[in-house]
Amino acid sequence: MLRNLLCIVVAVVATAIFFPMTVVVALVTLDPGATVWVARRLWSPILILTGGARVVVTGQENVDPKRPTIYVSNHQSTLDIPIHFVTVPVNFRYVAKHQLKYVPLIGWYLWMAGHIFVNRGRREKAIASLDDAARKIRGGTSVFLYPEGTRSDDGRVLPFKKGPFALALKSRVPVVPITIEGSGRVMPKNSWNIQPGPVYVKIGKPIDTTAFAEDDREGLARAVRDVIIAQSLELGGKGGDPERAVAAVGIEGDSRARSAS
Repeated sequence: MLRNLLCIVVAVVATAIFFPMTVVVALVTLDPGATVWVARRLWSPILILTGGARVVVTGQENVDPKRPTIYVSNHQSTLDIPIHFVTVPVNFRYVAKHQLKYVPLIGWYLWMAGHIFVNRGRREKAIASLDDAARKIRGGTSVFLYPEGTRSDDGRVLPFKKGPFALALKSRVPVVPITIEGSGRVMPKNSWNIQPGPVYVKIGKPIDTTAFAEDDREGLARAVRDVIIAQSLELGGKGGDPERAVAAVGIEGDSRARSAS
C-alpha cells in the first residue's frame, strides 16, 4: 500500500515538474527533440525506479538512430511508455490517441514535442494524421506506436489494427518489432497495485517494408505480429493467437472476447 501511494505521488510530482520543463526547453532551444531528452533522461527513469521495474533489454544493435524507422510494440501497461523511452535510444515520436491532446501537462508535452495525434473515430482525420506522420518520417523522424490500440488485460498479444501499417507502407521505411514482457505484472492495466519485478524488452531485426505491396497492410501487420508473438514466447510470455492477427474495424483489443461477454 505504501509503495502504491509513493508511486502515485512520484508520478504526479515528476509529471508536474518535468513536463512544464520540456515546454521551457523547447522554447529556449527551438528544438522539439530536446523535449524527448527530458522525457528519456529525467522523467522516465524516475517512474521506472519508483515502480520497482528491473528492466532487461536485448537487441539494441537493431536500433539505428540515423535511420528513420517505425518502432512497433505490444502494450501491457502504462509503464511501457517510460520503459520504451529508456530502452529505445532514438529521438522518436509517439503516435497517440487524439484524446491525450487534452490531458493537462502530458497533452501539452506531446503537442510541444511534435508527437503525432490520430483521431481514429473519424476516418478523414485519421487519414490526414497518417499523411502528416508519413511526411515527418520521410523527413527523418522515427515514430513509435502500439498497434493493438489498447493495453492487454492478460499479457497476450492482441490483434493489430491495420492503420499503423498503412503508415509504414506509405513511408517505405523499416519496421522494427519490439516485445515487452512483465510490465503488466509490475503495473497492471487500470490499477496502481504495483508489484516490483523484472521487465524484459526485446528489439527485433528490422522488417523491410519494400518487400510488401503498397496496399498489403494485413500482410505486413501479420509479419510484424508474428515476430512479436515469437519474442513474447521466448521471454516467457503468453504469445498470442497467430490466426487472429488483425482487429475488426472500429474495435480495439480482442473483439471475440467482447462478443462473448
